[in-house]
Amino acid sequence: MVSSNATSEQACHSVKPTSNGVFQGDNPLDFALPLAILQICLVIVVTRGLAFLLRPLRQPRVIAEIIGGILLGPSAVGRSKGYLHSVFPTRSLTVLDTLANIGLIFFLFLAGLELDPKSLAQTGKKALAIAVAGISLPFAMGIGTSFILRLTISKDGNGTAFLVFMGVALSITAFPVLARILAELKLLTTDIGRMAMSAAAVNDVAAWILLALAISLSGSNTSPIISFWVFLSGCMFVICSILIVPPIFKWMTKRCHEGEPVDEMYVCAALAAVLAAGFVTDAIGIHAMFGAFVIGILVPKEGPFAGALVEKVEDIVSGLFLPLYFVSSGLKTNVATIQGLQSWGLLVLVIFTACFGKIVGTFVVSISCKVPLRESLAMAFLMNTKGLVELIVLNIGKDRKVLNDETFSIMVLMALFTTFITTPLVTAVYKPARGVKMDGYKCRTIERRNSNAELRILACFHGSRNISSIINLLEVSRGVEKAGGLCVYALHLMELSERTSAILMVHKARRNGLPFWNRGQWSGSNLVVVAFDAFQQLSRVSVRPMTSISSLADMHEDICTTAERKRAAMIILPFHKQQRLDGSLETARTDFQLVNRRVLGDAPCSVGILVDRGLGGTTQVSASNVSYVITVLFFGGHDDREALAYGARMAEHPGVSLKVIRFLVKPEAGGEISGTDLDDSSSTRLGSSDEDFISEFKQKISKDDTVKFEEKSVGNAAEIIDAIHEAHHCNLFLVGRLPDGELASALRSSSDSPELGPVGGLLASSDIPTAASVLVVQQYNSQVSLDSALQNG
Repeated sequence: MVSSNATSEQACHSVKPTSNGVFQGDNPLDFALPLAILQICLVIVVTRGLAFLLRPLRQPRVIAEIIGGILLGPSAVGRSKGYLHSVFPTRSLTVLDTLANIGLIFFLFLAGLELDPKSLAQTGKKALAIAVAGISLPFAMGIGTSFILRLTISKDGNGTAFLVFMGVALSITAFPVLARILAELKLLTTDIGRMAMSAAAVNDVAAWILLALAISLSGSNTSPIISFWVFLSGCMFVICSILIVPPIFKWMTKRCHEGEPVDEMYVCAALAAVLAAGFVTDAIGIHAMFGAFVIGILVPKEGPFAGALVEKVEDIVSGLFLPLYFVSSGLKTNVATIQGLQSWGLLVLVIFTACFGKIVGTFVVSISCKVPLRESLAMAFLMNTKGLVELIVLNIGKDRKVLNDETFSIMVLMALFTTFITTPLVTAVYKPARGVKMDGYKCRTIERRNSNAELRILACFHGSRNISSIINLLEVSRGVEKAGGLCVYALHLMELSERTSAILMVHKARRNGLPFWNRGQWSGSNLVVVAFDAFQQLSRVSVRPMTSISSLADMHEDICTTAERKRAAMIILPFHKQQRLDGSLETARTDFQLVNRRVLGDAPCSVGILVDRGLGGTTQVSASNVSYVITVLFFGGHDDREALAYGARMAEHPGVSLKVIRFLVKPEAGGEISGTDLDDSSSTRLGSSDEDFISEFKQKISKDDTVKFEEKSVGNAAEIIDAIHEAHHCNLFLVGRLPDGELASALRSSSDSPELGPVGGLLASSDIPTAASVLVVQQYNSQVSLDSALQNG
């Protein structure tokens, strides 16, 4: 009796959420909340640590999370019974699974948001054929494999449900994981990337429908009538949702305006609808995640509402709840159950069947659709991506007693292997043409013989903060008298982080480089689009919006490749420091500085780095209201000539007054500023080029009252700084990055921004109190390598 009471008391004690603390004799691990906190922290540390270790292999984070779940389970660390009973005791698994399934519900909601029904309806014949082949052959082979498994290790359970589960498990393609792999490999905007995403979207929807069928067949009641009623009720739920949900969400979307925060009430209503739909489908007998998935599909993709929902939900789901789902899977996965030659042979068979069905089916159909050989191979490997979606199917099968422990472990290892090999195989067989030299790409600088030719500028930006300054700079770059005009490529540099969702990546990349009149609806950066759209219409400048989605380590490659592909003459980059309210510059992110340095070394054309101090204020200035004073500081050399050529083009704008200050060495000061190691021949050659350029410039401006040319003789660095200080009352400084000659060498000093050069670094520092923005220009020179470009920085 005493023992019974003790057991009862212990059971009551174990369900308490919080403890009284260790000082009152309580063990926190005996209570639900502190134990859940410990489990969550452990999961995050392990999965994030593994993700960091696997980053050099360019593996998606889902790989690290699957491995982390297996390591924390009975396959590895869980072999210690003391650890397993303390950290993951049986009594805590209900709470852990509940939290994991809440995360799963909202993940499926996000997955639904990422699938656009309109895009599915417009899927091309090639993508549709690839999707059908990628489902049918693996599904058939999965059913064939299931017969072998039924005869060996899976003799118990519902046979029909087991067949369907195996078919679905082998035919799935993980749409969100595939989107991230394509973005990592920079294939989203290629033909193969678009085709893969379309095929994966069709595959995803078909797989979920088949999974719903499998679940309806896997209930504890084996009566076919019950399974029929479950499936029929699921169909009725979908039909009712299609009739009721879209009008409500469209009403909400119309009341969410661009540039304004989405009303919290609408976000809460959407999340409540997701949970309610999950409750209904769970009550029907289909998993709660299906209700969330249906709601996600029915949310309109146009406007800011869908993007706001992604931002609100994604971080906590992908960062906190989903890793718990992987650990929940890992706790059910025991690799030790795969014992003996038969079990390992079955593992090899399942992996071979899964890969063969997907790869061969996709490859054959791709070749028959006249897709090139390498692209067909890459497509086949991409469609073999499994990941989280596979684990969802397997976990449902395990919970429904359709899959036993050994079969479950075999299938988890299959999902891990197939996803792990995707990136290396695609990289090995397919590399899109990048960095290919173009014969017609000749206008790589602003200084050119034919000054009337079209000027192409690639204007890069990280966000909306400096858009007005960039647009005002482009306005005065028009060269209003030029026959060729100005063509601007506005490149939004987006960092590929772990929180970048597939919907944002795909929707932005899908419209990459389209002109505004053909852009449809842009998601995410509509404020930027509106600003550039207005600039295009008011200034009659050709503007094309583009989006680069890449990690900071290779963002410079995207910039340089885009510049070459679009035959740009100038790349304009934002400086990594931004102006504060007091006028000083503060570092936004040091990573951006490294990106700028790499672009300077690899750029296929001239480069300008804009130190923005609010050129034209915080709003776009119309052409009729432009009134700028622009100052060019000329010391000599390639970069200074490029800066002066750019200034000469700006001077054609009726609202611009140009002032050119050429610095010369005082004859008596030659010894004070000596120390340059330029040889005589190169110095003479550069000096001759400078003289010819200046003479031609003077001749052009002889009748232009808006351009002033001034020569200043200086004897030392202090006099140079004083002269620059006198000219600080202007709107914009144009300077060369690495000017040549003795004067420029006298200014060189230690700076934390070598990419700006000596003069640009001085103007960006507090030594020159100016409110003017600075554009530091480096002229394209095919002879200059990265090392030589930065050795004097």
